[in-house]
Amino acid sequence: MTHSPGIGRPSRPELLVLHSVRIQGMADDDAVAARFGLDEPATRELLLDDEAYGWVRQAAFGTTAGWSLTDRGRAEDDRRLAEELTEAGARSVVERVHEAFVPLNARLLQACTDWQLRPDDEGRLLPNTHTDTTWDARVLAELGELSTALSPLVEELSSALTRFAGYDERFAAALAEARAGRGEWVTGTGMASCHSVWMELHEDLLSTLGIPRGV
Repeated sequence: MTHSPGIGRPSRPELLVLHSVRIQGMADDDAVAARFGLDEPATRELLLDDEAYGWVRQAAFGTTAGWSLTDRGRAEDDRRLAEELTEAGARSVVERVHEAFVPLNARLLQACTDWQLRPDDEGRLLPNTHTDTTWDARVLAELGELSTALSPLVEELSSALTRFAGYDERFAAALAEARAGRGEWVTGTGMASCHSVWMELHEDLLSTLGIPRGV
């Protein structure tokens, strides 16, 4: 399949369903479908197929339950991602974006740490009670700079593979919530917080390029 320059290659639903589970870590039917705007009944059927192949399994962690990837499922996702990357001729684009993403990732991790912890007068790190508005404003400003830097990277990625579209918009939406006084949107779990959206993109980049975490 060939595509015009500047128009990203759409991913097959079979790949998107399996990959949605991977980048979310754990997700129920609705969340798997919603991540890439897929048809819910069709997504459910594909998840059951994936379960039959041993690629996904039902899992629970505390009060959270949903689908998670098995080792076999991760290997299958790796295979499909590599195949898609080759067919789209997109490796150089994704590698270039990943290289630019790495220093931004370090800044994001530091910003999230600063949102959760703040040094006291003696330099000891304590939980951030968010009473120091100057400190929090600095963190939100840093997240704003990261949001600005993210947009052209996502645009470049999605011009090669359309499944990368929207990460910048989701990050900006979470940041807008945080700026409106809902601080849980910076590092909250179980929601599309700044941290959660960023970590999804990081996993998406690493898995697409076949790079193990920590490398």
